[in-house]
Amino acid sequence: MKATNGKTTRAHPSEDRQFLVGLARAFAGALLFGLPMLMTMEMWWIGFYANPWKLALLLLLMVPLLTGLSYVGGFESTETLRDDAVDAFVAIAVATIMAVVILLIFGVIGPDMSSREILGKVLLQTFAGSVGAVLAEGQMAGAGDEEDTRQSRRRREPSYGQELFLMVAGALFLALNVAPTEEIVLVSYMMGPWQQLGLLVLSLLIMHAFVYSVEFAGKPRHHPDATFLSLFFRFTIVGYAIVLLVSLYLLWTFDRTLGMGPEALLSACIVLGFPGAIGAAAARLIL
Repeated sequence: MKATNGKTTRAHPSEDRQFLVGLARAFAGALLFGLPMLMTMEMWWIGFYANPWKLALLLLLMVPLLTGLSYVGGFESTETLRDDAVDAFVAIAVATIMAVVILLIFGVIGPDMSSREILGKVLLQTFAGSVGAVLAEGQMAGAGDEEDTRQSRRRREPSYGQELFLMVAGALFLALNVAPTEEIVLVSYMMGPWQQLGLLVLSLLIMHAFVYSVEFAGKPRHHPDATFLSLFFRFTIVGYAIVLLVSLYLLWTFDRTLGMGPEALLSACIVLGFPGAIGAAAARLIL
């Protein structure tokens, strides 16, 4: 419904349909991205004992992250920052509903639990699902939407800072799925120094090759005169540093840094940075 000169007019049916299709994609994206975490036991327990201040910080960071993602690849075309913020809150609502329904069906939450436990479990799942919801347009656009999506993104050609932001989102996109698990810490303890260095180098090579060396659709085209070294240092090296910071934040949020020394912590960041690096590189292709 829209207000015009004091009168209320009904939105065009095609606009209503477009919004409903976008909403359906948002639910699908929330389920697609959130399902691995919905079925991960560590996420259930972390929601029970996680530090409330860390959960509050995660919630605060969720809004600007989703608003930025909506600008570059939301489930509905937007023109203003206010529209992007609305999309972000819609994505959070969609992900929350999806998480509550699935967790109730799984028996992970129930009426016999405290509100603190239920809130913690749902909030963690909401963060994962909302990212998938707000990215749904970029991942699930149908053939009829492909040209409109391309035209929209030509108008929104990302700047260097925006590309770095996309790397943050991409790193979260994959790293968040495995960050709560015990395997990250276990693998980091099993690896020796040379293996850690090898994984670091492999992550860098994959990041660079994935975006600039392999002929993927959506490959950045606005650096035609940039040299290999320029691209490597400005995007791959800086991007990997961002990935490590994202990995450190996720490990801290999920209390995986407790009792770790600097070497063990760096090793865990390198291990978690492997999927994070792939996600950071892929973000510039799918967003």
